[in-house]
Amino acid sequence: MRVSHRIANLTDGGSDGWEVFDHARKLVADGAEITELTIGEHDVGTDPVILEAMHAAAMGGHTGYASVPGIRTLRQTLAERYTERTGVPTDIDNVVITPGGQSALFAAHAGCCDTGDTGLHIDPYYATYPATIRGVGAHPRAVTTRSRDGFQPQKDVLNAAAEGARSILINTPNNPTGVVYAPETIRNICDVARDHDLWIISDEVYDTQVWAGEHLSPRMISGMADQTLVVGSMSKSHAMTGSRVGWIIGPKEMISHLIDLSTCTTYGVPGYIQDAAEFALKQGRKLEEKIAAPFRRRREIAKRLLDRQNVIKLIPADGAMYLMLDIRATGQSGEAFAWHLLERERIAVMPGESFGKAAAGHIRVAMTVEDDAFETALQRLCAKAEEMAA
Repeated sequence: MRVSHRIANLTDGGSDGWEVFDHARKLVADGAEITELTIGEHDVGTDPVILEAMHAAAMGGHTGYASVPGIRTLRQTLAERYTERTGVPTDIDNVVITPGGQSALFAAHAGCCDTGDTGLHIDPYYATYPATIRGVGAHPRAVTTRSRDGFQPQKDVLNAAAEGARSILINTPNNPTGVVYAPETIRNICDVARDHDLWIISDEVYDTQVWAGEHLSPRMISGMADQTLVVGSMSKSHAMTGSRVGWIIGPKEMISHLIDLSTCTTYGVPGYIQDAAEFALKQGRKLEEKIAAPFRRRREIAKRLLDRQNVIKLIPADGAMYLMLDIRATGQSGEAFAWHLLERERIAVMPGESFGKAAAGHIRVAMTVEDDAFETALQRLCAKAEEMAA
């Protein structure tokens, strides 16, 4: 029997970008010792206080069907959080809860794009972005950024790509680059969205991991709240990756339609997990800073080590849990360097090419092992780059 064209062509017949990661995991399963600097998985689990709250909610009986839009108290907590932190009035009807950020990205594109429409995304991009757009029947169109511009989208390139599109997906702080979009960049994106009548889908799952500058959401720009869908998640801010709690913040009419979509797709998120998410959010910035602290430390370790050599160039790592390293001086592609590093040094990183054409000749390093192991791995990575460039 034939599968649908939509499903069969999620990756457009190309690589899904995960080959190095998959091979590293196979080596680990076979007993090899691999330093994994691949995916954005915290090296510490969900805080015990959150797990205790989850357990109490489950034992208290919140294990049946939960409200499909999300439990009211969690939605209210998020509404208050966004009002306080962005200054944009937000209430419960601006919020829908989803099973993680990835589900939110899919739902947002389903809400913005019809079959055959064009959805823009920035290159480099998180590996699932093009497939998510194809998954709703739309066509992904990459907006190319450049390493020499710090991977900040340029207005002329945005304008050229926007003709005929329906949406633009952005991500700041950015995965894979670690870049935080400058206020001018956000204003340029908003100008282009207004001029071309685009929905902005703003993936802000790393908004609690800002090391330099400040996070600015396009929803905070005057007049843009009715044109912006913000995707958020508990995964990165509270080390709850496996709990699968995300959300979309947006205009009330769009949110009401996305609630209808949830009814016929996910049918909500387990109530005891939502209770734990609400508890975690109410702990405020202190807990978020505790979760973010290791990545802030490791960024400083990386800057110190990388300042001692002149082969690898660090893209400004102002947010998120990643470093984007320009390794073109080695004469290798990002993919070739990553395979070499895995095979010779037993260190797993992600090739830049996994995240689009713009990141070719780069690698992404996740700062997700304890400090000493991270420093040792980065020293070995730098030594290998210097050896290859000689």
